[in-house]
Amino acid sequence: MRTPLSVVIGAGGTGGHIYPGLALAEALRRADPDAVISFIGTERGLETTLIPAAGYRLHTVDMIPFDPALGAKRFLLPAALLRSGAQARSVLRAQKAQVVVGMGGYPSAPAIVGAKMAGLPSVIHESNAVPGRANQFAARLTEHLTVAFDGSRAHLSGGERARTVGMPIAASLAALDRPALREEARRAFGIPEGARVVLVNGGSLGAARLTAAAVGLAARWRGREDVHLLIKTGPAALAETRHKLIDAGVGPVAAQAVPYLDRMDLAYAVADLVVCRAGSATIAELATTGVPAVLVPYPYAPGDHQTHNARVLSDVGAAYLVPDAETTADRLAALIDPLLADPPRLAVMGRAADPGHHARAADLLAETVIRLAGHPTTEREFTS
Repeated sequence: MRTPLSVVIGAGGTGGHIYPGLALAEALRRADPDAVISFIGTERGLETTLIPAAGYRLHTVDMIPFDPALGAKRFLLPAALLRSGAQARSVLRAQKAQVVVGMGGYPSAPAIVGAKMAGLPSVIHESNAVPGRANQFAARLTEHLTVAFDGSRAHLSGGERARTVGMPIAASLAALDRPALREEARRAFGIPEGARVVLVNGGSLGAARLTAAAVGLAARWRGREDVHLLIKTGPAALAETRHKLIDAGVGPVAAQAVPYLDRMDLAYAVADLVVCRAGSATIAELATTGVPAVLVPYPYAPGDHQTHNARVLSDVGAAYLVPDAETTADRLAALIDPLLADPPRLAVMGRAADPGHHARAADLLAETVIRLAGHPTTEREFTS
């Protein structure tokens, strides 16, 4: 009897690391339905809800962020890595893991340390144009490196041996046919007949700057019936945002606020334009689905990596880049109004992005994982 494929994925913190990890898990299950897949994370991040909700087991370890802002606590990092790495090693032994994958972010580092302690093969995936601190460290512990963007190699220890696989995204987005899904999406969100849709997406936790600008836009456009704002606020800001819309005299024809979007395929299908942060997963999704965008990089991202991410699309004309400090209702209105009035221009923007490997990234990364595990019988799943 063949030993079941057993993979442990380190992913946590924000959706930008978790969703690609889930996309990888989905691809591994497609290749080997009997695969045993679990995750390592911490108690702090979104992994505590997103991973169990997707049907996977989450093992938590004690780890602190790779963050200079911790002050004196940063000197505890080596001890925290050793402790959490030992905890991860125990998880790997209990799971009979054959391969360990680190998806980046500080919750994934213990998984790679644990793999080193246990003598197991491991692979990391770097999602950002400029690697984060966790992966810069983890890259020194494994021979197997994969990246979402070619440019990441220059910033990663051993980057010359990295394989560009793209950013793993959900299968529903990798194969998205926006025109075919548009009418269903408009019905799902209750979009008024004839209205063009601007999706304002602050990411997995929402973004106060984007939400405030969206409310201002909604107030400016409250008398119009040809445009509709779909505002993803994050759960914490939902009630306040809805109250502000009501206070501004904005009705449901002009705008709606939602706490989250559990069907991103519908959200991208319905949107004529997206205003969003520039996390690497978002960049990959926009490039793959062909949705034009206004990108507002998070200004406090380590190494300003969101600005570097955004330039992947803005440099080819697929998006506009607006600094966070300039993101006001007036600035967005001056940019968006002419775009909405010019559908051919939006169409050109949507075609400008190079989708690269992103649509196949989950399968390409899964292929690497399976080969490291020594399960060649599943290779046909990737070559057929």
